[in-house]
Amino acid sequence: MNATIKFRIDGTQVVTKAGLTIMKAADNAGIYIPRLCDEKGLEPQGSCRICIVKIGGQIVASCTQPAEDGLEVENDTPEIRNYRRDLVKMLYHEGNHLCPICEASGRCELQAVSYYLGIFQPTKYPYLQPDRPVDASHRDILLNTNRCIRCGRCIRASKTLDGKNLFGYIGRGIHKQVGVNGENLANTDAKVGDAAMALETCPVGCIIQKRQGFFAPIGKRRFDLKPLGTNSVKQQKGGSEQ
Repeated sequence: MNATIKFRIDGTQVVTKAGLTIMKAADNAGIYIPRLCDEKGLEPQGSCRICIVKIGGQIVASCTQPAEDGLEVENDTPEIRNYRRDLVKMLYHEGNHLCPICEASGRCELQAVSYYLGIFQPTKYPYLQPDRPVDASHRDILLNTNRCIRCGRCIRASKTLDGKNLFGYIGRGIHKQVGVNGENLANTDAKVGDAAMALETCPVGCIIQKRQGFFAPIGKRRFDLKPLGTNSVKQQKGGSEQ
């Protein structure tokens, strides 16, 4: 039988079984912690850092940090929100995210996290404006790495759920991006029914299923109907920037 532990998130007591991460325990308790690289069914990676929390003066990723008895976790504070805002802004500035014309608008997690954090004009940093090739070679799938945030969800889904190792990182540093194990997507064993190609896997508009573009009108899209964080027991408010 698993032991039970108790700790606090922003003063709210969380009772959970030992062995869970802070994020998983928070989810079970109905407390929302923003995230981009984490996805149900995939091994936590801790790369996006949007899920950072503060424990004993230290900043840690809640998706990989184990919950421990007696912890005092800071999640929804001005300091943490500002860190998250800067991280999200850098993701926008490192890629090309034109939300009004993107097929993923309304179901994009980057866009939804931005709204949750009160970001509407991410202009703090200079835009890098990358010009990466768009791979439209596959009959059913389009790959636009200009929108990629290097979350690794497609890589982990392809490996652990599809057993294909279709995607992988190429390049280093600021030039790091996701590539495929072939000359192009058409020359791989990618299928539209793969877990890596599911709408829920890519949090942005990098992986697009052809003929499934603007499939829902504004007001009826995923995050129009259920904005991020609205299911939490304690309605957290990121607040707009001043």
